[in-house]
Amino acid sequence: MKEQLIVKGARQHNLKNITVEIPRDELVVVTGLSGSGKSSLAFDTIYAEGQRRYVESLSAYARQFLGQMDKPDVDYIEGLSPAISIDQKTTSRNPRSTVGTVTEIYDYMRLLFARIGEPHCPNCGKIIERQTVEQIVDHVLELSENTKFMVMAPLVRGRKGEHQKILDSMRKAGYARMYIDGEVRTLDEEISLDKKRKHDLSVIVDRLAVRDGIAQRLSDSIETALKLADGLVEINVINGETQLYSEHFACSDCGISLPEIEPRLFSFNNPYGACPECTGLGMNMELDKELIIPDGAKTFAEGAIAALSTNMEAYHMKQLGAVLKAYGYDFGTVWNDLPEKIKDLLWYGSGEEKFSFVYENMQGEVKKHTTAFEGIIPMLRRRHREAFPERMRLDIEGFMTSTPCPVCHGARLKKEVLAILVGGKNICQVTALTVRDAIEFFNALKLTERQQIIAKQVLKEILARLKFLNDVGLDYLTLDRAAGTLSGGEAQRIRLATQIGSGLVGVLYILDEPSIGLHQRDNSKLLETLKHLRDLGNTLLVVEHDEETMYAADQIIDIGPGAGEHGGNVVAQGTAEVVKQSEQSITGQYLSGRKFIPVPKKRRSNDGRVIEIKGAKANNLKNIDVKIP
Repeated sequence: MKEQLIVKGARQHNLKNITVEIPRDELVVVTGLSGSGKSSLAFDTIYAEGQRRYVESLSAYARQFLGQMDKPDVDYIEGLSPAISIDQKTTSRNPRSTVGTVTEIYDYMRLLFARIGEPHCPNCGKIIERQTVEQIVDHVLELSENTKFMVMAPLVRGRKGEHQKILDSMRKAGYARMYIDGEVRTLDEEISLDKKRKHDLSVIVDRLAVRDGIAQRLSDSIETALKLADGLVEINVINGETQLYSEHFACSDCGISLPEIEPRLFSFNNPYGACPECTGLGMNMELDKELIIPDGAKTFAEGAIAALSTNMEAYHMKQLGAVLKAYGYDFGTVWNDLPEKIKDLLWYGSGEEKFSFVYENMQGEVKKHTTAFEGIIPMLRRRHREAFPERMRLDIEGFMTSTPCPVCHGARLKKEVLAILVGGKNICQVTALTVRDAIEFFNALKLTERQQIIAKQVLKEILARLKFLNDVGLDYLTLDRAAGTLSGGEAQRIRLATQIGSGLVGVLYILDEPSIGLHQRDNSKLLETLKHLRDLGNTLLVVEHDEETMYAADQIIDIGPGAGEHGGNVVAQGTAEVVKQSEQSITGQYLSGRKFIPVPKKRRSNDGRVIEIKGAKANNLKNIDVKIP
């Protein structure tokens, strides 16, 4: 007899002390009216108990971080597997999360580009080759006469730790100084680094000044540094910039060197790869004048400046009143009536010009103040930067709009990183492809024999995950799509694809209406995915209203017969054909055709009234106009 998951005496929410036997390693659909108790059985009873038992299996130390989980109102559950819930919550509101990062495809792409990417010069576009010692020496000697500089070997770049072993080994090797986190430290002093912070450590190999006759000494020092730092050397001009050279990759024409090509270089969540202007977000939040003053026909007293207080006694409003008074205006003035010169002063500040006003603080103290006017935009920028609590920051962000970063133009990465290509595309251009196009791109890659050996396993993982996304009907998504813009159904199917990629067996998957938002033509793809998960050796419990899913199920459990207090019972259980025969099952009556919803012969008239939406551009909307009756 097939193993079963037995739920006895379930009374959670509106469940009426029911007992259910669910076959393991099968696709089971829980159906019924909305509010009948489907989710109470699947999520609030079975999944909740699975989670509770998992947490109780952990150590007391681990449990203190997870909190106490309530036991569902059930006598007992037998044959319970580790449970994973895949519901309709959006994956992440984090602006750094994308379809690529959530599915881990981007992690494999970073590895691929780090191992077989062809570096090009971000300036002239030619392929970058390794720099020789002679080329580095020639480049340094182009500095102006008598320029003082240090030749340094970068031993640690952006890594946490105390790094005592490195400090001790440099002492033993006879070096006297190191350049640590931007300052020169002598090795005869006690150096203690915070192990929780990231540090940069470079040993100073030599200190020189540009003049005739130093070429040989400079060459020897550079060779020493390259050996110490695995092919890297830094030239630190005293009171100037530090230039990194690599005997691995540099442009001989432009003199641009690339740092060591490794996976973290392609991460927009890592300072080594992220665009320094937008810190890897691809967008900058800028204050929008039209949001700050949405209606220029209003007076200041009527709240023309929406981002500021309407309390005329507030400090900044008193200060604003003093500025207006100095130029012959007051709070009764309409914003549009001000000359452009005064508007600019209010937007950006008065500079050296000061204004006097009297202000009474919350303690009742009345004082005269004479200060320059900061300006509306600088004031809001400062408040946004210093805002605490978070709600204040969010309030100010309501007057800001997102604009593409002027440096990376939304690509999120440094220009040097975007100059590393695979198949003629950089990593940003590949993530801009849809899943469907990305599969074609990776399948069509022409690699050398050496590259094929290196990339074989990584490409296999990338293509497998892309295929899973394609199989659940998400072939239209781009890999750089922000996770926060996905619908509930899309987010759920992405997590479903990720679970298939994990290849786990013996798991109880509980899904909440996975067909939501899915076009009917893609339903079969989703069902094939669910069957694949089942065939791996997993049990699937799917809360669903979709007819096609019910017919594909090994078994249906119909909860009802009504909703709320009229539900909570098992009305019918078995295959679709068995449920069809049940007189009590509303689901069975509709499946069998005994009940149906007729198409109305006459539609209601709304007298031509519409809700009109113009120029909608949110998420993936293409600047559309819509009229809704």
